[in-house]
Amino acid sequence: MFPKYPPSRRTALLAAASIALLTALPLRAQETPVKFQLDWRFEGPSALFLVPAAKGYFKAEKLNVTIDAGNGSGGTVTRVASGTYDMGFADLAALMEFHANNPTAPNKPVAVMMVYNNTPAAVLALKKSGIKTPADLSGKKLGAPVFDAGRRAWPIFAKANGVNNVAWTAMDPPLRETMLVRGDIDAITGFSFTSLLNLEARGVKTEDIVVLPYSQHGVKLYGNVIIAGEDFLKKNPEAVKAFLRAFTRGVKDVIADPKAATAAVKDRDGIVNADLELRRLKLALDQTVLTPDAKAEGFGDVNAGRLALMASQVSDAFATKERVNANAVWNASFLPSVSDRAIFRK
Repeated sequence: MFPKYPPSRRTALLAAASIALLTALPLRAQETPVKFQLDWRFEGPSALFLVPAAKGYFKAEKLNVTIDAGNGSGGTVTRVASGTYDMGFADLAALMEFHANNPTAPNKPVAVMMVYNNTPAAVLALKKSGIKTPADLSGKKLGAPVFDAGRRAWPIFAKANGVNNVAWTAMDPPLRETMLVRGDIDAITGFSFTSLLNLEARGVKTEDIVVLPYSQHGVKLYGNVIIAGEDFLKKNPEAVKAFLRAFTRGVKDVIADPKAATAAVKDRDGIVNADLELRRLKLALDQTVLTPDAKAEGFGDVNAGRLALMASQVSDAFATKERVNANAVWNASFLPSVSDRAIFRK
């Protein structure tokens, strides 16, 4: 039997218990939860997000961040729009397409930080095919998953290089490089740092591979950005700013020591090949993050004219329902200061 106290005594005890419970709550209760989805599985480039998580940078900003793998930028954009995730990492072209095709969607994601200043999209072929330049692609058979960023943006690349009469074959991602090696297709599109290493894993020597990066052949598309849902931005603006601060701090660490950064990927997914993912991370940094364009525009930011041109190109290439509004897809007001984003060595 519990002891019986008079009403006044019970009230006092309840009040004291309530105060004790509140003061005993862990600091974790004061953190803002952030559900974040990557564009793809845990590979070298995901270290950009896994490192600040592993080092406690998000925690230091009072954020409780969970990071999940993705299965393509289109899916990440859709899941952030649905509210399943608060923020994500996705190709800017996929975000633009969603905006233009879903003008009345209530929670359209917004890009808040540029990460891949240059698209990693590229055409890859084997030297024995005779393909050396974009002009050699006319009349050839190309292959890629239907959602591949390079395939979606192909009309922009083709127009810039005068390529025509290309026949496309669709396949699941694991078959892309295999079909190229077997000779079923003449060339593929894909992220350069992914498809190059996948071809090597299938026994092709690096010197026998031709890589035609979109960014080096007249296509100045931006690549992947950090996105956030409109509702989350409105309700948690300081949390978004804090996320970007912690992320930028982590990026500096990744650049300073890519090998150590790869360990964070290995810790998250034990089956990955650490040496392979280190190479993939270095390729991603060199080709998309530490580029002359990124240095000129400032890491994390964009050039307004270039953004507007991309919006127009995506509208045409993707045949969107409405024209892409560049101002609607991009918001730089959450970015850390210019000095905090100084990732380039002088």
